Amino acid sequence: MSSTEHRCGWVALMGPPNAGKSTLLNSYLGQKVAIVTPRPQTTRNQITGILSEPDAQVIFMDTPGIHQLRGKMNRLLLQSAWQAMENADALLLVLDGDLYARKPEFLDNDVKPILPALQAEERPLLVAVNKVDLLGDKSKLLPLLETLHAELPKAEIFPLSALKGLGLPDMLGKLKKSLPASPAQFPDDQLSTLPMRFMSAELIREKLFLSMRQELPYFTAVDIELWEELPEQNLTRINAVIYVGRSSHKGMVIGQGGKNLKKVGETARKEIQELLGTKVYLELWVKIKENWPEDLNFLHTLGLGRQE
Repeated sequence: MSSTEHRCGWVALMGPPNAGKSTLLNSYLGQKVAIVTPRPQTTRNQITGILSEPDAQVIFMDTPGIHQLRGKMNRLLLQSAWQAMENADALLLVLDGDLYARKPEFLDNDVKPILPALQAEERPLLVAVNKVDLLGDKSKLLPLLETLHAELPKAEIFPLSALKGLGLPDMLGKLKKSLPASPAQFPDDQLSTLPMRFMSAELIREKLFLSMRQELPYFTAVDIELWEELPEQNLTRINAVIYVGRSSHKGMVIGQGGKNLKKVGETARKEIQELLGTKVYLELWVKIKENWPEDLNFLHTLGLGRQE
């Protein structure tokens, strides 16, 4: 196969929660398509990002973090991650290098759910050891790298920082070579397969995650009830509902005097305007839906358990 042939294929971003998969995806694309927060399990749906270069088109599938938690929503998140793995031409395991260098005992527990499948893989496998910029003493990485080489001898391993952009070009070069020779599947200017409506809901959810503390964000969901485009006014009207799982959470989301909800709306509206390229009128409502993470029908309306 000629090295000058155009390549195109799907890459599944796999790994434990909070490893930096969404940050890695956004860094490669140069634009936000997946929301990012300091909290684990931010990504709930399979997010597709498309990187088009003259010699290759890399179609990334950012997936929910692989974990061992129970509950219907968590099972759907795992289902989405495994679907991405099944459909990929190459696999990219993203790990928190800073965490495992400092606390190597966490690695076995976090990677255990996916390790047997990766060890049996015949497809190209790359491992991104992320967040190395946080390590003052880089020599602490060596035991982690040796462990990964022993557990996944067929994998190509890349220490990097998705946030700082360190090591990304080298890994991208290897990723492109691992894909089949094929013409591009999407237009060069398309960054994602996700509809703008979904991405707007995700931006609102991101601002909620960043504004709330402790566990409350995991009991919030966002659904767009009204999406009205008014080209003559260069305006998009959006009504979004924030669902909370308990009545006690409603006041926490709204905040004293409505301050928190107003802040979420203002910050989300600015980013949605940048995304859409129009003025945005955004109205947010908060509704109680008891125990929604266990309601399969409701989860499906949010797009969970289905590939977008």
